[in-house]
Amino acid sequence: MAGLYLHIPFCKSRCIYCGFYSTTSVSLQSQYTEAICKEMAQRKDYITNHAINTIYLGGGTPSQLSFDNLQRITHYIYNTYNVKQDAEFTIEVNPDDVNNEFIHNLKQLPINRISIGIQTFNDKLLELIRRRHTASQAINAIKSLKDNGFNNISLDLMFGFPNETIQEWENDVQQAIELDVQHISAYSLMFEEGTPLYTMLTNGTVKEIEEEKSLQMYQTLIDRLSTAGYNQYEISNFCKPGYHSRHNSNYWNNTPYIGIGAAAHSFDGTSRQWNIDNLTEYIDGINNNKRIYDIEELTTSQKYNERIMTRLRTMEGLNLNSLINEFGKDKYDYCMKAATKYIEDKKLHINKDNNMALTRQGLFISNQIMSDLMYV
Repeated sequence: MAGLYLHIPFCKSRCIYCGFYSTTSVSLQSQYTEAICKEMAQRKDYITNHAINTIYLGGGTPSQLSFDNLQRITHYIYNTYNVKQDAEFTIEVNPDDVNNEFIHNLKQLPINRISIGIQTFNDKLLELIRRRHTASQAINAIKSLKDNGFNNISLDLMFGFPNETIQEWENDVQQAIELDVQHISAYSLMFEEGTPLYTMLTNGTVKEIEEEKSLQMYQTLIDRLSTAGYNQYEISNFCKPGYHSRHNSNYWNNTPYIGIGAAAHSFDGTSRQWNIDNLTEYIDGINNNKRIYDIEELTTSQKYNERIMTRLRTMEGLNLNSLINEFGKDKYDYCMKAATKYIEDKKLHINKDNNMALTRQGLFISNQIMSDLMYV
């Protein structure tokens, strides 16, 4: 099995925290659609002998695509690749793009999972980060999708905004629970270099939230969602039983995937590739059958480090039998030596299936644990 990711970089406006490649040059939408269809054809053999079991339209803002372009992309996917009948097909949407016409169009396509970028239900905070929807639009969008038969909806939340209170965060979590969606992803706000938010941080316009408060917010998230019947299956992801993100799980399970579009990444099990993050150069390269990309052949140590990072993000954890079989006794011994203090401190535990995973206490220092277990 393999995953297919298509990057749709168009945005009506840019959020101040976003570090993903995006553009407001919507006039190139049709040219870009043509280019990604050509790239699919040019690279149809990249993951030979793998059926596609997950498709993900990410961005940017895929819901900014016209229906004609969205329909064209979907047609090319199913005519280029061997797509499993029960494939998970996700599209990311902005709440203010969800209206009756948009929902009607979606229902004509094989899309069966919606990931909706809420971030917060607090209008004051939405204005701060320059989201273009309001809290009421977000709530109404989710209700409309549910009323029209979409029964696999994921919403994104963020916490740790400058000056955000614990009560404001609790209100966000409670509102998400009341909407009764199947999946919730929640991330701490990041100040990434090159973003307007990072500039605001460096010039003193905003300040990062205190670490203790951020940890309290994360604890609140876990407790509230657990009580509401959500399973935490990854550090930042929670779902009702049977509704985990199959696409994201592919990344954490070392499954090959192909990335189509500007700035999109691909992985075939031995190397990683990534397309140029420039819209016009990407289009020109594809049109001239000279795709512009970089490639990295992974060493054994890099593969080991990636396995540590991806598997320890999951609640299932890292299978130690697989670790020694794939990477040998030296890497296994290195890992276990570094893990010993965390096992003794109950930050890591090993279960009956010989999987090593983070404990509740370990979740709060996950980056430190992963870093210490990586091979240098």
